[in-house]
Amino acid sequence: MKILIIDDEKNIRTSISMAIQSEGLEADAVDSGRIALLKMQEEPYDLVFLDMRIGDEDGLEVLDSIVKLFPNVPTVVFTAHASIATAVEAMRRGAFDYLEKPFTPAQLRHILGMVERMKRWKQQVTDLEQQVSVQSPSVDYTSDDPAMVRIMDVLVRSASTPAAVLILGESGTGKSVLARYVHDHSDVKDKPFVTVSCPSLSRELLESELFGHVKGSFTGAVKDTWGKVDAAKGGTLFLDEIGELPLEIQPKLLRLLQERQYERVGENKTRTANVRVIAATNRNLEESVKNKTFREDLFYRLNVISVTTPPLRQRVGDLKRLSQNFARFFAKQIRRPVKDFSPEALEKVLSYSWPGNIRELRNAIERAVILAQGTTIQLSDLPEHLGSHESKSQLTLGAPVTLEELETEHIRLIMERADSLEMAARILGIDPATLYRKRKKMSLLAAEPVS
Repeated sequence: MKILIIDDEKNIRTSISMAIQSEGLEADAVDSGRIALLKMQEEPYDLVFLDMRIGDEDGLEVLDSIVKLFPNVPTVVFTAHASIATAVEAMRRGAFDYLEKPFTPAQLRHILGMVERMKRWKQQVTDLEQQVSVQSPSVDYTSDDPAMVRIMDVLVRSASTPAAVLILGESGTGKSVLARYVHDHSDVKDKPFVTVSCPSLSRELLESELFGHVKGSFTGAVKDTWGKVDAAKGGTLFLDEIGELPLEIQPKLLRLLQERQYERVGENKTRTANVRVIAATNRNLEESVKNKTFREDLFYRLNVISVTTPPLRQRVGDLKRLSQNFARFFAKQIRRPVKDFSPEALEKVLSYSWPGNIRELRNAIERAVILAQGTTIQLSDLPEHLGSHESKSQLTLGAPVTLEELETEHIRLIMERADSLEMAARILGIDPATLYRKRKKMSLLAAEPVS
């Protein structure tokens, strides 16, 4: 926590600052309410200690200003002239608590503990509200797939460490869910879990989103702003689609990982961040390093603990359970009597390759539950495209064919199902130029082109 002390006596300011710093917290001290209000506009504080008499100023009037301008910052008032009347009045005006000077270190620690618990509870309530607002099915972390079992084991063992975690895999395979799983099993599970979507903003806005900015640092910066790094203090910073992070920002992220230091945009003051970083991407970062679109040193710094989530088509043992879980959830959510799948519908679900992975499966089952007319999802309730990508060959793993034939057929099917050449390349784990060359080499140019 960061704490502001307002008292006109220097020795009081010094002694309280030292006591707070001895608890491992940060303290600033000022000698007037006017300066305190200006400072609170520039810096975020978690707690204020306010003297009832600050020279010629009335502490209660300063309290009124703090409560009005910074209603979420708890204020503890103290005075050497304590009385029941002043205590009641201070609490009536919005004080968090009241102390009589001189107070003991134990009393100070008690106040700090109360504020820390209140802050934690507020964050937990916020997290719960966000989770409820999403209205998503409960996450099923169990798996019958050996690869997923190994991944979950690695994540559980690494969760309690401060090591960076890199989660790789195709779009829709649940990378953000696994990031949350790591946080929930870590020692900071009661601290913030903050997400930054790297492709969602321009370079300038993304840098501000991450590190914050000061007023006037760029067009539109009308006030000081604290970024997601500060918001995640003490908890987890999740960088979604890290492969899209602009090169200009990568050195700053590397510094955050290595030195725990950063600066807000437009500010020279170095700040310290105590955050655990988890990153995810559907890109092949090793290829990005070779293409010089991703820094090699940042890749190795992120790649301390790395897992690759298997696509849904490789998790056949989990597909039935996931489908039934989605069906039960949506049936309950929209109050439909759906209980199961018809044999034909289930066979189609299990035989489809699901290029959009869990995200596509979720949407397809939600649609089927909405359209179902009875207690059973029928084949006609499923999206039509589930039957439009049937394989034109009988090539399967273990068939007496060459690797080249298998590769040719696999690439052809992926290109049929992908929305673009870039998406097909991502699914295959190669860059678009390599895919273009392979397509040309295997005479696939004559096939229906991918837009």
